[in-house]
Amino acid sequence: MPEKTILAIDLGTSSMKVALVDIQGRVLGWESEPISLFVTPDGGVEQSPQEWWQVFLRVARNLVRKNPEAARRVVAVCSSTQGEGTIAVDRNGQPLGNCLLWMDMRGAVNLRSQLHGAVHMHDVNVFDIMHFVHLTGGMPSMTGKDPAGHMLFIRDTQPEVYQCTFKFLNVLDFINLRLTGRFTATVDSILTSWVTDNRSPGNIHYDDKLIHMLGLDREKLPDIVACAEVLGPLRNEVADELGLSRDVQVVAGSIDNTAAAVGAGAVADYALHLYIGTSSWMAAHVPYKKTDILSSLASVPCALPDRYLLTALQATAGGNLTFLRDNILYHKDELLQEAAVPDIFKVLDQIAERPPAGSNGVIYTPWIWGERAPVEDRTLRAGLYNLSLNNNREDVIRAFLEGIAFNTRWLLNPVQKFMKRKVECMNIVGGGAQSDVWCQIFADILNFDIRQVQNPVCANACGAAWIGSVGMGEIDFPGVENLVKFKRIYTPDKANRGVYDDHFAIFQNIYKNMNGLYRHLNS
Repeated sequence: MPEKTILAIDLGTSSMKVALVDIQGRVLGWESEPISLFVTPDGGVEQSPQEWWQVFLRVARNLVRKNPEAARRVVAVCSSTQGEGTIAVDRNGQPLGNCLLWMDMRGAVNLRSQLHGAVHMHDVNVFDIMHFVHLTGGMPSMTGKDPAGHMLFIRDTQPEVYQCTFKFLNVLDFINLRLTGRFTATVDSILTSWVTDNRSPGNIHYDDKLIHMLGLDREKLPDIVACAEVLGPLRNEVADELGLSRDVQVVAGSIDNTAAAVGAGAVADYALHLYIGTSSWMAAHVPYKKTDILSSLASVPCALPDRYLLTALQATAGGNLTFLRDNILYHKDELLQEAAVPDIFKVLDQIAERPPAGSNGVIYTPWIWGERAPVEDRTLRAGLYNLSLNNNREDVIRAFLEGIAFNTRWLLNPVQKFMKRKVECMNIVGGGAQSDVWCQIFADILNFDIRQVQNPVCANACGAAWIGSVGMGEIDFPGVENLVKFKRIYTPDKANRGVYDDHFAIFQNIYKNMNGLYRHLNS
C-alpha cells in the first residue's frame, strides 16, 4: 500500500523549500525558490513575511501539480524554519513590518539598557544570570541577535509598532498562523525569547519574573505547544489553493536545528549530528537540562517530549561560501561580464579537491559575522592568513572549507565535556553535506567517521515530516533511527593528521592574537 505523505515546509535563510515526504522518509517531490534578504543601513538584517507566504504558495502549488498521486495521500503539513527571527503582527495576523532575522544585531544596545548597561554576559548582575540560566538554560545573547533583543529594539525604537503588536511571533509561528489561523509558539521556537521555565521538558511555560526582567508585555506572547501537537486542520482557503484535501491537519513542527536532529536520525541519547547550511551547528539529544556558560553551550527544549537538545552554534558556515561566490569570485562589478552568476558550488568542490591537505599553508577563519560558540563575540571577522605569491585561487577555496571544519573542531572539545563522552562518529546533513570533498575534510580534521545522510539537503524536510508523522500517530521518535539511510561513511586519512593538527593549533592562536584587534575595529 502507498505510504501516507506529509507536506514538509523547510524555510531557511536563503530559500523556501517544500517537499512531499512519505512516512518512511522517502522524498517523493521537491521544489524550492530563493528568498530575498535585506540589509538595512543601520545594520539590520530582514526578510519579508509576506514574501515567505507568497513564495510558499507558489512553490507548494507547483509541487502538488507535479506530484498528484503523492499529493492525494497528504495527511498533514509540518514545518521546519530558521529560528531566532521576530515578526510583530496585529490582531488580524498581519505583519507590522519585516522579520528581524537571527543575524540582526540592532537590539544589542536596547538589551544592554534593559539589563542595566551590561556589555558582556559576565557584566550582567550575577543574580540575573542565575535566574535566567536556572529556568531557561541560557540567557539573552548580548549580540542582540535573538528575539529578546529584537522585541526590545521594536519597543524602544518603534513604539507605535510595539503598541499595535498583538503577538510577537518567530518564523515558525508565523507560518503556522498562516496555515491554521492560530497564534502559537512551539517549545523550541519560544526558547530564545528567554521568558520560559524549561526545567521540565513536558511542562514548558512562561515565567512572569523573566518577562518582567526583559520589560515585555505577557499578552504579546503566543500560547506554547509541543512540536508534535496537532494544531488543527489546514485553513480551507489554503487547502483549496494548494489542491489538498480539507481534512489535512497541521502539526506544529520545529525550528531548523530541532528538525535537523530528527532528520539526521540522531534521536538516541548523545548521538551527534552536524548541520552545514548558511549557519552551522552540532547537536545531540541528552536526558538532562544543563548549561556551560563559558562555552555558550546548553541543552534546551526540543521535539522529543522527554529530552533536551544540546546545541553548539557556529554563526556562519556555508554563508562563507556564498560570500566567496557573490562578493569575490562573481561580484557584480566591471570585472564580471556574465549576465547571470552560474551555480558554481559543484565547481568549487572540484577545485577544492586539487590542493593538498592544509591548502599549501593558507588558513581561513570563518567568523564573517561574529561568532556564537565556543566564544560569543559579535566583533570577530573572517580572515585569510599566510597568503604568498606561491598560492592561487584553489588554495583559497580549499582553505574556506578547512576553516569551517577547524571551527567545528574548536567547538568539539566543549561539546564532549558537556556530554562527558568522546565522540566516535557523527551524522552530517545540510546543503554543505552534499560535498564529498568537504565531508572528507571534516573526517580528517575531526579525526572520526563522518556519516553522510542520504539526500542531506532534505534533512530538515525529513525531520519535519517525521515530527508530523509522530503528531499523526504514525510512528514514534525512537523509530526514526531505523528509518534514516546513509549515502557514504568517510573515515579519517591518517596521512593528513599532522598538517591538520598543526593548522588547528595555529587557528586557535589566530583567535587569541586577533580577537582584541577585531574588538577595537568593530565594537
